[in-house]
Amino acid sequence: MSRRCVRRAARERGERGQRGFTLLELLVVMVIIGLLAGLVAPRYFEQVGKSNTKIARAQIESLGKALDQYRLDVGAYPSTEEGLQALMAKPQDAPHWSGPYLQKNAPPDPWDRPYQYRSPGEHGDYDLYTYGKDGQPGGAGENSDVTSW
Repeated sequence: MSRRCVRRAARERGERGQRGFTLLELLVVMVIIGLLAGLVAPRYFEQVGKSNTKIARAQIESLGKALDQYRLDVGAYPSTEEGLQALMAKPQDAPHWSGPYLQKNAPPDPWDRPYQYRSPGEHGDYDLYTYGKDGQPGGAGENSDVTSW
């Protein structure tokens, strides 16, 4: 068939030469994508919050092991004034210090704040904790405190 015949047959069937999406079709697709994002995004960000809390627990446990090794070598946990820096640099009054007890300086918590350290602690020989996302005592979910006790 020649091109003329094909065009004539298309006109007779009501077909147009232009193809594409209508504005209505695009709006429907955008609404569907928006609904899916509205359903998926909260669950995704909830998982991110849970993973930050898990990271904080793992870091506190790792710092606790380094503090225990320090105590075995020196005979006592670092004082509150010496803090977690005593795991990296030898304090003046620690003759049996065999550190460093960490490969790097103590990391900040997942919310980019330093971990809180107190020795002697209110809950044990030492207290090591972070206040969570909100930086305030107490809270629930991602805002809850993560502690060593």
